[in-house]
Amino acid sequence: MRIEKDSMGEMKVPETALYGASTQRAVLNFPISGHTMPDGFIQGIGLLKYACALANQSLGRLEDDKAKLIEQAALEVYNNELAEHFPIDVFQTGSCTSSNMNVNEVIANRCSQIVGNPIGSKDPIHPNDHVNMGQSSNDTMPTALHISVAIALKEKLLPALVLMVESLEKKAAAWGDIVKIGRTHLMDATPLTLGQEFSGYAMQVRKSIERVEKSIDALCELAIGGTAVGTGINCHPDFSKKVCSVLEKKTGIAFREARNHFEAQAARDDCVEVAGHLATIAASMTKIANDIRLLGSGPRSGIAEISLPSTQPGSSIMPGKVNPVMSEMLVQVSMYVMGLSNMVVMGGRDGHFELNVTIPLIAYALHESIHCLSTGARTFTERCIASIEPNKERCKELVDRSLMLVTALNPHIGYDKAAQVAKTAFASNKTLREVVLEQGLLDEKTLDAALDPMDMVHPKA
Repeated sequence: MRIEKDSMGEMKVPETALYGASTQRAVLNFPISGHTMPDGFIQGIGLLKYACALANQSLGRLEDDKAKLIEQAALEVYNNELAEHFPIDVFQTGSCTSSNMNVNEVIANRCSQIVGNPIGSKDPIHPNDHVNMGQSSNDTMPTALHISVAIALKEKLLPALVLMVESLEKKAAAWGDIVKIGRTHLMDATPLTLGQEFSGYAMQVRKSIERVEKSIDALCELAIGGTAVGTGINCHPDFSKKVCSVLEKKTGIAFREARNHFEAQAARDDCVEVAGHLATIAASMTKIANDIRLLGSGPRSGIAEISLPSTQPGSSIMPGKVNPVMSEMLVQVSMYVMGLSNMVVMGGRDGHFELNVTIPLIAYALHESIHCLSTGARTFTERCIASIEPNKERCKELVDRSLMLVTALNPHIGYDKAAQVAKTAFASNKTLREVVLEQGLLDEKTLDAALDPMDMVHPKA
């Protein structure tokens, strides 16, 4: 152990740890869950510290040699090269000051290490005076939250959804001529094609992509520059704009200074909005996964209009059983994301005056949601959607047996007679065609044309 000091006095710190006294106090104060802050969030803080050092350097507030050291160490944090030095629990101070100081200390001590000075010496870089220059936890942590979540959305969730929509659209295009029965209320309805059905799923994912893009835009306003309460005390007036410019160049995301720093620090409404979009995406994933599970049910006593890939044995007692495990995985992921979304909503309402005090929990919930949705969607696409095959014979069989084709007879014999035909066919176990001809309601040529399923899925003028 080594001895480090902060404003509260001395603290024993593990010899090889790059963090200092402030971090160690947080470790001792918050032995709560065993869940540390997400790597992505810590990386976001590292990127922010890099941008702040560059901004302070360009404004003449930070010497070039000190700035370059901070920039080097901060990029190491951003690149996740120092991950073992961030031990603080998610359930910590609501402002996330503990994590801010954790990063400040790691960067400062890493700078000491780079120049060959002892860890803990605060020479040549002080965690507060230099790494945290022009900043407060109250503006840096909301900023890091926005930066890190926006990056995760762009780099993780967007590519996963693009992969899914491309796979679904491929299936939709290939299955455009496979007519199947539609279902409403889980009951037989008029026909459509399997391609049309899958095009609906593809559009759900297209809209999910749009929601991700909206979420990224919602996070682009940054609190940095407001310092303690939004007034910008101890901060250069151009600091925020400089920081945002560096961040945009580094990420390709159009970060910008908040229009109102008091709102940007006191409220987490933007995060609540993002959580809502993530919950909506989760609802879409649930719909798609459940429909695919039902369409593949059977193989002999279910719907079985599609064949799902076999990924693992489905039963410990029933030999040869195969279950829709990928669908079930994605449904559970979606449930989890919806629960996390509600947690963000509750966190968002818990702002008091000039500060929201649930930032660590919001950060955890959003990063966890994005991670699970991304990996869940990608896995479902690669191990399920990509290998789905249509069961053309089963689709035809169910269409031929359906009574809802009677809908096409409405223009010819009217709704009431068509309803009676359907009831008679069901009661007598006959086809619609047989009943209509028996009752002399239409001639064969007109009847066959009216009951052509392909004409039903592509109505003519």
